[in-house]
Amino acid sequence: MNTWMVWATLAGAVVILELFSGTFYLLMISFGLLAGAVAAFLSAGTSVQLVTAAIVGTVATLALHNSQYGWKGNKDAARDPNVNMDIGQTLTVSQWQEQGGGRYTSRTMYRGAMWDVELQHVSGYPGEYVIQEIQGSRLIVRPV
Repeated sequence: MNTWMVWATLAGAVVILELFSGTFYLLMISFGLLAGAVAAFLSAGTSVQLVTAAIVGTVATLALHNSQYGWKGNKDAARDPNVNMDIGQTLTVSQWQEQGGGRYTSRTMYRGAMWDVELQHVSGYPGEYVIQEIQGSRLIVRPV
């Protein structure tokens, strides 16, 4: 078996592993292994094959990591509408109680239950508000 075939077989095995993991990072490593196969096919030495595979795999992995499809930092679940369906929904508040320091609280009906509602850094007037964040059983809102 030729050396380039060994590289290509390893690349295929890594692609199969990638199918089980569900990430694209192993696919980027397989690109590096294919680059090693190309270097072997062009009759490069073993050290050139290894360096080529390492450089291409590393560059491809870093490029994926920095792209829009790469790893993303943890989001605050209290503010993430993908985690909590209530973020971005509107509700009506009939009256506010000032708590001092620019903080206003209220109780209002939302989805068939009474909720504690908090408004920060804005004077509270009755009307429509949008849910910005959920902290426990409190809805943090902003004016529409």
